[in-house]
Amino acid sequence: MFEVLDRQTHLSANQKKIVIAAIIGGALEFFDYFLIGFVLAFIIGPWQLTYGQSAVILLSSGIGAMLGAAIWGWVADKIGRRKVFIATVLNFSLATGLLYFTPDNGWVYLTVLRFFVGFGVGGLYCVDLPLVQEFVPSSKRGFVSGLVTVFIPIGVGIGALMAGYLTPRIGWQGLFAIGVLPAFLTLLVRIWVPESPRWLARMGRYEEARASLAWALQVEPRTLPLPTARDAGERQTSWLELFQHPRSLVVSWLGNLGAQTGVYGVTLWAPTLFVALLKIPPTEAAKMVFAITVGGMIGRICFSYFSERLGRRVSGGLLGFGAAAMLVLAGVFHDAFLAGISVYWLLLIVAAFFADGGFAVVGPYAAEVWPAHLRTSGMGSAYGFGGIGKIIGPLGLALIIGASDVLKPGAPVANIVPAFIYLGSWFAMAGAVYLFLGIETKGRSIEDIDRSLTAPPPLRAGVGEGAEAGRIQR
Repeated sequence: MFEVLDRQTHLSANQKKIVIAAIIGGALEFFDYFLIGFVLAFIIGPWQLTYGQSAVILLSSGIGAMLGAAIWGWVADKIGRRKVFIATVLNFSLATGLLYFTPDNGWVYLTVLRFFVGFGVGGLYCVDLPLVQEFVPSSKRGFVSGLVTVFIPIGVGIGALMAGYLTPRIGWQGLFAIGVLPAFLTLLVRIWVPESPRWLARMGRYEEARASLAWALQVEPRTLPLPTARDAGERQTSWLELFQHPRSLVVSWLGNLGAQTGVYGVTLWAPTLFVALLKIPPTEAAKMVFAITVGGMIGRICFSYFSERLGRRVSGGLLGFGAAAMLVLAGVFHDAFLAGISVYWLLLIVAAFFADGGFAVVGPYAAEVWPAHLRTSGMGSAYGFGGIGKIIGPLGLALIIGASDVLKPGAPVANIVPAFIYLGSWFAMAGAVYLFLGIETKGRSIEDIDRSLTAPPPLRAGVGEGAEAGRIQR
């Protein structure tokens, strides 16, 4: 049945609805996830928070995202993509809305609720991409998956605008109240998005699978053949099965770890380092960071294209080695200027093109390299494992620079080069993993990838026959 989907050359209106729903979901999850960064600016002074307390608040959502990705990803393989999509949106939206009731000096309450925000965000990230991939033809899977990630940073921009213009009127608690609005996305999902036809086929619900695919293709169900056992594939899902696919595990886990370590290390420290290195006020540093964000968005658009033209492995290698080179150069030329413009800033914009842009490959590819019955479990485990980078990236850079205060150091410029080499080495590791160990999925149907990952290893010529002959002779 899915051969019909792979022969498709243009997306239908219904398929575009699924893509739009995923794009909106991704943008809104990052809106909720990064609201805390703007809120902290308003409460650190009045609450007299220590940097240790602030660190706990910030890191709690990262820990929640690691666990949420792993658990929700496994659940999505068990009960379906659509149900988990809806559940995770409600998870992070309602948790954000409850932050409206944060009491004065209630940093512990804030920490606990932020954990649950991260738990839901990590889960949605690991289900919306597989859901989209299972509705589009192989020839467009890489580009469409990357396109879904392109608009994710818009959520951060929305949060910045609301914090700047609405907070004087509604207060920081009002920002959290607005954060409950993504819950209404679940109504859109219920109207627009059916359950994945591939998941339904795997559950043996063949009529429903055919109806779901027919809706996506906008054809009559009776014009499509019923799925077969070959279409369905494996039905049972077990966490232990992840370790039966070591190549998929190494590529997705280490690729995510390297990319997330580098990106979060640079992102958290960029404003502080601009102030320390360029001797500029924080407002100017924020404008410079916005330009870096634009560089990342352009990169995501380009890498969405690269993944189909160059393939996933080459694109992943370009992400890793390109980001590593640009970061090292930024460290080396941190005090250089070209026509009055900081070379350090220019190189970070280019680095964002590779580092942040490459996430148009990192996320979608982490789903593609797993068998169908482990797709969201595998992607969730990879994103969760990579979440370690949210800690060792910024913390490692701080320790190398020699700052005693992890969140807001007086960064000595003497150690900026080894600090950026540290972050660049993580990107280089990710690039090497993708390029030399990656499984090429460009242009291959999900069923073809599934068969290659689940097929038993071929028997070496002569080994089986020789052993059998020896038994006969004896």
